[in-house]
Amino acid sequence: MIYYHLTAQSTNKKTGPIPVSTTARGTCPDACPLKSGGCYADDYHLSMHWDKVTAGNPRGINLAEFSAKIAALPEGQLWRHNQAGDLPGLGDHVDVGALNQLVTANTGKRGFTYTHKPLAAQRERDAIADANRRGFTVNLSANNPEHADRLADLGIAPVATILPRDQLTNTTTPAGRPIVICPAISREGVTCKTCKLCSKT
Repeated sequence: MIYYHLTAQSTNKKTGPIPVSTTARGTCPDACPLKSGGCYADDYHLSMHWDKVTAGNPRGINLAEFSAKIAALPEGQLWRHNQAGDLPGLGDHVDVGALNQLVTANTGKRGFTYTHKPLAAQRERDAIADANRRGFTVNLSANNPEHADRLADLGIAPVATILPRDQLTNTTTPAGRPIVICPAISREGVTCKTCKLCSKT
């Protein structure tokens, strides 16, 4: 069973006071280079919360319960899916049916998230493209700018990429695509709530 949790109002300085979710650890793909170390979600307090969600009741809830909470959010509500965890499905796999259920619950809302899953199957890629068309923004997570170009070439979703810690100014991929440094990192007082860049398809 994959468990979920919705925090009604985040206290994270980067996201700002918006709803954020957490999904069980088992959804994180082996393809993610941060799984073996370096993932911000393994910081002390979030890591403890993540472990409790992963374990299930009383903190973790099932997909049907979670989807009902998303559907009940106010019209137009911006929310961040997965401050920890990845898309539905264990490991590298995307559970297309579960993703569709989540996308349907998000109708009229402004959910956004990121995935490091490798999307080896065409049906997984199609599901990501469909999610973005229907207003649930799934950003593909790249390991580096070269990888970002390969993901962008798929033409199915926006792309975010890992950069060196000392890269604090906008740059480009090898193919010349612009890379915008997260405004919440580069400018004081900016949060996901005020920026909304990652919620755009």
